Amino acid sequence: MSTLVVKFGGTSVATTERIQHVAQRIQKEYKKGHSIVAVVSAMGKTTDQLVAMANEIATTPSKREMDVLLTTGEQVTISLLSMALQSLGIEAQSFTGWQAGIVTEQVPSNARIENIQAKMIQQALNEHKIAVVAGFQGIDAQGNITTLGRGGSDTTAVALAAALGAERCDIYTDVDGVYTSDPRYIKGARKLQEMSYDEMLELARLGAGVLHPRSVEVAKNHRMPMTVRSSYEEVEGTILKEEVIVEKNLVVRGVAFEEQIVRMTVYYNESYTGSLANIFTTLAKNHINVDIIVQALVAQGSPTVSFSVKESQLQETLAVLAAHKSTLGYDHIEHESQLAKVSIVGSGMASNPGVAAAMFDRLYREGIGVKMVSTSEIKVSVVVAHEDMLKAANALHEEFELSKVSVEV
Repeated sequence: MSTLVVKFGGTSVATTERIQHVAQRIQKEYKKGHSIVAVVSAMGKTTDQLVAMANEIATTPSKREMDVLLTTGEQVTISLLSMALQSLGIEAQSFTGWQAGIVTEQVPSNARIENIQAKMIQQALNEHKIAVVAGFQGIDAQGNITTLGRGGSDTTAVALAAALGAERCDIYTDVDGVYTSDPRYIKGARKLQEMSYDEMLELARLGAGVLHPRSVEVAKNHRMPMTVRSSYEEVEGTILKEEVIVEKNLVVRGVAFEEQIVRMTVYYNESYTGSLANIFTTLAKNHINVDIIVQALVAQGSPTVSFSVKESQLQETLAVLAAHKSTLGYDHIEHESQLAKVSIVGSGMASNPGVAAAMFDRLYREGIGVKMVSTSEIKVSVVVAHEDMLKAANALHEEFELSKVSVEV
């Protein structure tokens, strides 16, 4: 029997009624002759509620204890879904992340999976049971419960699919596939039938909330076929794979946007002769993710380096830099909040010059100021004022005619 890993997010299991609906969806796949591993998230807003309770208790809760607290959300879901499957006459067994053998690095709240020892899951599958696994969590070498970061259930599902040699991994969500942009905010956003791993990875990193970036990394590394599809409708989703047939003239394949961005600028004295890279080594050691970097070296002026971080990491970033000020050798730091990042992504951009120019020209005509820029072979990102985020995203979606492109490939 081929193994199929299916993952259902928080909105898909938000109520007991929806959990029963999920059980029926799983039953249909099970009757097709698949061995099924179901990975689930916490119900609805459970994680947010747990975070709120923690914040009522402590101003800065311990990351270790937060991991212990937050993993309880998925444990509720796996037990209820197992019960729902059993009520349909199907044998099912629930597994927490550590019972599933998911071993992570020793990084509270944002750990990466190091390996999976899936003996218990494989045994359940051999006994023709459906394995229901808690997403988002694992255990480190010291026996501490860890979490994989928000959206980490996607990563759990794909990693398990790779470890078990699954036929494919299906991600069920509240949308019916991957769109050219978020259809809730972008007029004319359309669903794509196919998308490459590289394009999806960029979109996920740049703010598209459909998939967790690490899940796409794992899928790409293991060439794991992956489908994004609706939890509610029986329709075809979007297939992620190594290479896709790019639609004619569709150089840009998607527009992503992300709010709560902070631009930080570090000022040095004219006499500074050290490496500006030291600051990023220090931040990396403290697990602070830096995105766009702009360095300015002026012959007759003080050097500066600017970079962007998530607003949620602002205070931690400031604290780390302050603690290492004497060794980093900078003079002072300024930061600007209320910013957002808007990006265009497309594998066809590498062989089509002029895409960035068209992007900047459209933003100029829209009266949108660009504060920072980052480019790669398949994406261009700009940082703009938060109030301009949706205006910029809609304008770029229109500029590259993503609404007009046929979804046929």
